[in-house]
Amino acid sequence: MSFWARTIILNQTKPQEREKLLNKFIRIMRHLRKLNNFNSYLAVLSALDSAPVRRLEWQRQTSEGLQEYCRLIDSSSSFRTYREALAEATQPCIPYLGLILQDLTFIHLGNQDELAPGIINFRKRWQQFSILDTMRRFKQSQYQFQRDDEVIRLIGRFDDYLSEEALWGLSLSIKPRQHRARRQITPTEDQSPTTANDQSSEDTVERT
Repeated sequence: MSFWARTIILNQTKPQEREKLLNKFIRIMRHLRKLNNFNSYLAVLSALDSAPVRRLEWQRQTSEGLQEYCRLIDSSSSFRTYREALAEATQPCIPYLGLILQDLTFIHLGNQDELAPGIINFRKRWQQFSILDTMRRFKQSQYQFQRDDEVIRLIGRFDDYLSEEALWGLSLSIKPRQHRARRQITPTEDQSPTTANDQSSEDTVERT
């Protein structure tokens, strides 16, 4: 979904169309947050906050509005803001799967399977069970949506997207990188032309 959203935005040739789409995705994130669909919310957010999209020029209110949504996934204090929001969320709810996998990996790598030969580390198993049990509880409730064939045709299976390299190519074609101009050294009143030339040669050697 993330690469699909990036592709749609960067494929637009007109700035106003890109701005319109970006604001549309921000409104979609607002609805996803109300639905407690954190996984899709963060997939869209990662698209809008990705480097190829973020580096382009956007209106100030658009950039400030996007920063407000980024606070939910602030990685400080082990994603405390997101974890608190998830704890307060009512079902149906879809948690962020990326963080669940990260937690499981951290527990698996950071704890031994056995405290001693033949002695199972039940604390590790309990931590793993707690995460998986939370996932099980989230699967018990479902959203009551009516099928919308027009929306389904639009998004498909989110498989119509460009690679990271291609997205960077589009981003650079829209806004090329700015190369820093080389500093020119000119003789001053208390510096002779010979001294200035020597200094310029030294700078050339250092850059080489």
